[in-house]
Amino acid sequence: MKILLSDDHGLIREAVRSVLQELVPDASVLEASDGRGTVERIEQNPDIDLVLLDLNLPDRDGLALLGELRTRHPAMSVVVLSAFQDQPTIRQVLRLGALGFIPKNTDRDVMINALRLVLAGGIYIPREALDQPAAGAASNGKAQADLRRRLPPGLALTDRQIDVLTLVMEGKSNKAISRQLDVAEHTVKNHVTAIFRALNVTNRTEAVIAVGKLTREPRLTS
Repeated sequence: MKILLSDDHGLIREAVRSVLQELVPDASVLEASDGRGTVERIEQNPDIDLVLLDLNLPDRDGLALLGELRTRHPAMSVVVLSAFQDQPTIRQVLRLGALGFIPKNTDRDVMINALRLVLAGGIYIPREALDQPAAGAASNGKAQADLRRRLPPGLALTDRQIDVLTLVMEGKSNKAISRQLDVAEHTVKNHVTAIFRALNVTNRTEAVIAVGKLTREPRLTS
């Protein structure tokens, strides 16, 4: 597998390269620090499988470059890694055909799980695209309450399963969820199984997409 990491910050590239080495040790990771370098690397390596693209490049508008890449190289997967986290930007990135949007301040565990979903053929949609909390009200409790309110009333999930689903939407692993909720990991697995059954899905990627459709589809496609 060949991956292109496009970001103008060396520390970010180093951190993401470390994540990629953990996920796909045999991958060949190329780097670019601006839009021109990104295009040159792709022209020199048309067999690139995945591009991790920063939106804030010094010489190009990241959204314009994303649109160009999706038009000229439709078979090449692109995931945006950006400091911009506003809902309109995330929606536009997804509309342009990116397979995911990962905020730069994402925890390492969440980034690993997000990239794992993409590498497995899924789409990573951050919680910011599904639920924009009011200013100053970003607690887990509010996120869980908002998710409960937006889900269809007929969806048979317990309060604890809503807690687990909220953390699944953040890309957290079963182990991380068990630590945060202070429950056994096998209990988390049981809850995840029940959530999949209720949503009629078979994996986390499908669960994220299903929740997006159930809760925010009209806003995302407007």
